[in-house]
Amino acid sequence: MYSLDTHTFLWWLDTPEQLKPATREIIEDPTNLIYVSAAVSWEITVKRALKKLSFEHDFEAVIALNNFLPLPITVHHTLALDKLPNHHRDPFDRILVAQALSGGFTLVTRDPDIPKYGVPVLAA
Repeated sequence: MYSLDTHTFLWWLDTPEQLKPATREIIEDPTNLIYVSAAVSWEITVKRALKKLSFEHDFEAVIALNNFLPLPITVHHTLALDKLPNHHRDPFDRILVAQALSGGFTLVTRDPDIPKYGVPVLAA
């Protein structure tokens, strides 16, 4: 089971050549479960509102068209944040780490701080 971080999700949609070929193959493989967290849509929405990102896709349609699975943020995930060391200040990345650790996901990312949490990582 894999969870895409925001950059990975955006690269997948708009510039898949930026992803490592092996990572693209994993995302394309229909036997792999690929999740996209509500934190990704939250981060995209916030950055769009701040005019830091242009995102013209229908988020829910993209999830469905790519056979990705939505991953909600639960109370369990937010409470797990309290147990995380402060390797990272970004709240979106921290919730993705909490979800990955509690759900047994491999987080697909290029963020160099994420592996410090001991979460399984696949380099985007």
